[in-house]
Amino acid sequence: MKPEWPLVSIIDLQAPQKWALNGGPFGSKLVTRDYVPFGVPVIRGINLPIDSRFHMDDFVYVSEEKADELLPNNAHPGDVIFTQRGTLGQVGIVPFNSPFKRFVISQSQMKMTVDITKINPFWLFYAFRNPLTQQALINRASSSGVPHINLETLRQFIIALPPYPIQQKISAILSAYDDLIENNLRRIKILEEMAQLLYREWFVKFCFPRHENVPMVDSPLGKIPEGWRVTDLKNAMELCYGKSLREEDRAKGEVPVYGSSGIVGYHNEATVRGPGIIVGRKGNVGSVHWSESDFCPIDTVYYVKTALPLTYVFYNLQGQNFINSDAAVPGLSRKQAYALALLIPAQSVLSEFDRQAELIFSLISIFSQKNALIRRTRDLLLPKLISGELDVSEMDIKAREDLG
Repeated sequence: MKPEWPLVSIIDLQAPQKWALNGGPFGSKLVTRDYVPFGVPVIRGINLPIDSRFHMDDFVYVSEEKADELLPNNAHPGDVIFTQRGTLGQVGIVPFNSPFKRFVISQSQMKMTVDITKINPFWLFYAFRNPLTQQALINRASSSGVPHINLETLRQFIIALPPYPIQQKISAILSAYDDLIENNLRRIKILEEMAQLLYREWFVKFCFPRHENVPMVDSPLGKIPEGWRVTDLKNAMELCYGKSLREEDRAKGEVPVYGSSGIVGYHNEATVRGPGIIVGRKGNVGSVHWSESDFCPIDTVYYVKTALPLTYVFYNLQGQNFINSDAAVPGLSRKQAYALALLIPAQSVLSEFDRQAELIFSLISIFSQKNALIRRTRDLLLPKLISGELDVSEMDIKAREDLG
């Protein structure tokens, strides 16, 4: 029998300090020209992934002075972040071990500092990761103009709140899965950096095996090894359009759905065989993603068809100068992309690079498969734990040390 936990409004769970629950900066208070090379990170939707708790990557930054100006919109380690518009239902928690003391939330986000005497922030994060909670919140979204969840909707949202010791145990169980996922993601990142370094050594610095014996010759790209050639993308690959697949049309499954920011969901049927390369067409224009498995590219991306080794093409495209067009609907023009120069190395060098890169990619695939299994297990447990269907009251589970 499920326990009868009291129903509590979110507004009653926020910390007592000023601006504990607040939305992103309004209007022109935060615009692209405010970004600087390094400073205070800005939390955007890309930092609220579906596969872990928070992405400490892909930040843009504002100055300390700008962050002071946006003090009501500052977030800190332990704060729970909600998406206000865009991919509704996204949620993340700022890591307690973050190297940054503070962040600024973007215009599309809301942040909440919780009252830790009432609620464990990890439990709140997982409560909003529960598909039933997400859908209940989305159902309350404003439908006027662009669908969004306003601050008042979040304040008045009601959840069933278990006793604090139960929150701690549930948080510890689910966090153990996310810790494994994030450890594997770090391993994947190291492997990706190894492959990137190999590409740069061979095809940017031209320090490939036995390069000392190969003379350099002139080309449209400058000096290149003899026997290599330069063509354009159009002669080497096809950028194929993805197909529309709305979130409400996706059936439950394990096939990754790719948008311009990467994996945006899952479906039960693939439209393209993997491995494959995905290129952002709208939104995150020119972003380049790799899918080891079969996948579904949606209509904001292209996917690549080519006879060249995909490992080489993947890293080459990451260095291409893709331009966001100034057309009525901004995006990556195939005409512009096809005109870009492409270096074609000697076949022997390409084959050797592909062999070595494939070894790295196979390790990445192993860690990715492990994460998929961990994620499935976590997602099966999560709604049962959050609802109280699985009773943890008698379990001897140690609370998270970063909160106590």
